[in-house]
Amino acid sequence: MLVRFIGTAGRDGWPSPGCSCVSCAGLPQGRWTPLRVEIDGVLTLGDRAVPPGYQVEGALLVAPDGSTLLDLSRTPSPVPPEFPPPAAAPPACDLVLVDLLGDPSVLGDLRRRGLVTARTHVIAVGLDHRVRSESELARRLALWGAHAVPDGTVVDTAHAPLPAPAAPRRTLLLGGSRSGKSDEAELRLAAEPHVTYLATGPSGHGDPEWAARVAAHRARRPAHWASEETTKLAETIARATTPLLVDGLGTWLAAMFDEAGAWEEPSRREEVVRRCDELVEAWRSTGQRIVAVSDEVGLGVVPSTSSGRAFRDALGRLNQRLAAESEDVTLVVAGRLLPLV
Repeated sequence: MLVRFIGTAGRDGWPSPGCSCVSCAGLPQGRWTPLRVEIDGVLTLGDRAVPPGYQVEGALLVAPDGSTLLDLSRTPSPVPPEFPPPAAAPPACDLVLVDLLGDPSVLGDLRRRGLVTARTHVIAVGLDHRVRSESELARRLALWGAHAVPDGTVVDTAHAPLPAPAAPRRTLLLGGSRSGKSDEAELRLAAEPHVTYLATGPSGHGDPEWAARVAAHRARRPAHWASEETTKLAETIARATTPLLVDGLGTWLAAMFDEAGAWEEPSRREEVVRRCDELVEAWRSTGQRIVAVSDEVGLGVVPSTSSGRAFRDALGRLNQRLAAESEDVTLVVAGRLLPLV
């Protein structure tokens, strides 16, 4: 199947006419035109009349040579469990068109179902000012193993796509409160077929405000992710069989101080150090991809209490040790990324 992309943007194109947002203002008019796709020079995607030899069942197009195109550009997100393919369709599609700016976890779900493999061309469509720049679009698509193609590009589904860049095994994301570090962590793993989310904080029982925060975090996670509330990080990392997202290390360390009774008893802080040693060793030895969120505590005021200073020092040391064992360390400030080398 030869697929010609006349345009891949959203309904208004990107930039959107008359829009003065930073995303649109940074692009020349007509840079990305609205979605329009031609197949083999005989069929425009979305046409009601289908040439002989082609089959269309919902969003799935099967060409005469047996190659398949899955068009999710107009499909609600997340994709319903029964959505596609029909039983007669091949287990993996040759080409998928999907609006990843809306919900990148759709791609992870498709991989989980076996509809997308390393041989599937994944083309991002619906491009528009939901992303702040072309460079940010390219960064996200590289994380997700997808591509954006310039207008006029022809894709031959008989050829395998370019391989996605290898993801770092260990990623540490640092930032202050409401810096966007948790959002970035979820973004990093959005297109993975299997993810286990390790929540280290309290459930919020008895604290309505905290419970509402926890509920909001749960609601935005992809439905196909597994979740585990635990403070046994070293043990969980050691036995992991899927990529992990740890959110976050600050609440985990606070729990360690609680369990050891170390807030007011300095003699008990050696137990906290021991648990940190175990975590660093598990982090160093893991065979799974792992992304962890931690608080950057070195930019605030000096705590007024001895226990506060002990916690700040312990978390600062833990961050340094994990950073030394990480391929990727990034500081998140106001939603922007500062890679640390």
